[in-house]
Amino acid sequence: MAVFFTAALLAMTCPLMAFDLGQSTRCVPIPNQMKVCQDVGYSEMRLPNFLGHSSLESEVVPRSEDWRPLLQTGCHPQAQAFLCSLIAPVCLDTVLLYVDSCAPVLACQGHAWPEALDCDRFPAQEDMCLSPQPKFNHFVKDLPKPACQNCPSVEDSPAMKTVLDALCQHDFAVIAKLSRRRLPMGEPEFEIEGRVEFIRQGPLLPYDTQHLLQQWLLINVRCAHALVRPGRAQLYLLTGAVQHDGSLALTRLFPRHKKDVNIAVATRKWKHHRC
Repeated sequence: MAVFFTAALLAMTCPLMAFDLGQSTRCVPIPNQMKVCQDVGYSEMRLPNFLGHSSLESEVVPRSEDWRPLLQTGCHPQAQAFLCSLIAPVCLDTVLLYVDSCAPVLACQGHAWPEALDCDRFPAQEDMCLSPQPKFNHFVKDLPKPACQNCPSVEDSPAMKTVLDALCQHDFAVIAKLSRRRLPMGEPEFEIEGRVEFIRQGPLLPYDTQHLLQQWLLINVRCAHALVRPGRAQLYLLTGAVQHDGSLALTRLFPRHKKDVNIAVATRKWKHHRC
């Protein structure tokens, strides 16, 4: 994942500096192999794009794939629209930019938001930097969301009381299988395998939790690397809380192995007696 961010940032740092927004442009169909910008609501883009790329084959298409892992994190629901408005701009003058939600995801990987994408670098008359729509914020404001955090503690072979204390002290507890596989380009992908079992549901929503935890893994990729080996899957009891700002924080993780009976006993006791 670190390789991806380094390559993507380097690719986007320089071209805009020499790009003249007033230069001649042309409209071309968005190619089918440009997967990250399919289904964005329009089928034609203009060249050069806002990063100064003029060639679909050698610049636009390959560099667009560099940003797929960031989009997979779900850092903002309109991140795809923002990204494609720069690399595959519609043949209009209005472009969206959502920095506030996605810049922290890059920061979580140890990278600053690219200077080339700073709103101040774009002409104000282009109206390229817009605030999130109020109606959209109303829809998502009550849903927990993943955020960058310090890696939670991982406790192997915990005592039964340790697990019971964690169940009592936190807002939610779930059992989930974390898996890691390698993509064709060599970048690891983390996901939640199978269904999530609720021990303590708290503020989590059944239909949203699996996706929420997967987003957490993609955002906190350094933690994910420590939790799951390549080509392996690991079952965990995860406990955590939802913060005042609505962000989800995982606090204590217990690997669940067949030989460990304390976790199973503790969860059964909690279900019957609670705290």
